[in-house]
Amino acid sequence: MTQSLSNPNPTILYMGPIRGGTDHIFRNTFANHFDGYDLAVAPFINCIGTNKITPKYVRVLLPENNTGMPVIPQILSKSAEGFFRLANVLTDMGYNTINWNLGCPYPQVAKKQRGSGLLPHTDKIRQFLDDAIPKLSGRLTIKTRLGREDKDELFKLIPVFNEYPIEEIIIHARTGKQMYEGIPDIDAFETALSMCKHPVVYNGDIRSTEDFKRLSKRFIDINRWMIGRWALVDPYLPMVIKTGKDITKPAHKVEKMKAFHDDLYDQYTRVLFGPSHTIDRMKGLMMSFTLAFKENKKTLKKIKKARTPEQYEAAVNHFFEEEAEWKG
Repeated sequence: MTQSLSNPNPTILYMGPIRGGTDHIFRNTFANHFDGYDLAVAPFINCIGTNKITPKYVRVLLPENNTGMPVIPQILSKSAEGFFRLANVLTDMGYNTINWNLGCPYPQVAKKQRGSGLLPHTDKIRQFLDDAIPKLSGRLTIKTRLGREDKDELFKLIPVFNEYPIEEIIIHARTGKQMYEGIPDIDAFETALSMCKHPVVYNGDIRSTEDFKRLSKRFIDINRWMIGRWALVDPYLPMVIKTGKDITKPAHKVEKMKAFHDDLYDQYTRVLFGPSHTIDRMKGLMMSFTLAFKENKKTLKKIKKARTPEQYEAAVNHFFEEEAEWKG
């Protein structure tokens, strides 16, 4: 199901994993409306214990639920046994590459030594890899950060990663403590890149084609790039990066964004439990979508305050039909 990652020539764009954002419905719907992404890393499945596999998490990765683009499942775990058991279930479903999440920055995850919270513990990561890799049926990739507290943590880890058959390393150029704030440390990323024997994917604040051009000019040996939150803001970004052209007129972008929103709304209405759940999910997405437009605080306030489908639909329709103006 996942495409080959071995071609070093063309630009390969990854949809980043965003909890509550880039689930299978979003990925499939995105692919029906926009182009540009080559594959996606799915939001993580939380692996608890060694034998407990939550059916609903596996169900969202069934091949029939993921037809829009190739997908790499991601697992959050500090248990090697739990990881390889779940990874092998996913491999049996058709996924030949599994990603280990070593980057989640949220304190409630990190304090349990999962995600970025495991990065200071080099010996535990080595033991995890020793135990898990020989028992994996498929290939392993890792998504990480510069460290939990500081960049030296990743610099200590890369020699460990270099000892193992890892398919690629996705590096978000921030520490876990930074969350998504502040400026990515490009110099630290460059140092990590120079140390790493494995293919590296750049991740962190590709907000525009100008950002991409600047980074790709600096890192000429990288052809793998992950775009996460900013493709929620501007879903045209991956396509413009791939083609080098932005030929869609602003008015048509507004129309397409409305169609994309309405399609997502319809899909979530069918599968989520109750209108409140659907509205909460869509309000979260709309807070990202509207960043692509010139600011209208009154309408955003109405969207945030909506409690019923009728209120939400009226506020969103008014925004797109009367006020939405693409920033350009």
